[in-house]
Amino acid sequence: MDIPAKVDFKINTLGQLCPMPIILTSKKMREMSAGEVLEVISDDAGIKKDMPAWCNSTKNEYIGLVEDNKVFKAYVRKK
Repeated sequence: MDIPAKVDFKINTLGQLCPMPIILTSKKMREMSAGEVLEVISDDAGIKKDMPAWCNSTKNEYIGLVEDNKVFKAYVRKK
């Protein structure tokens, strides 16, 4: 997965376990405009399954996820 060229917002959820990364993502996405991209930084491996499922249920676009030394960066585009 290629990291999006333009990331509009980033949230750091390091140290926070499920469901907090998704709750914080949902909160931030409500403040964003359609087409903007959010990077969610997490060390909770659950994000690998939770973020695509959340995007599917909310109709937002799951761009992908990058893992680096047990830190995950998930990318979501607001629809």
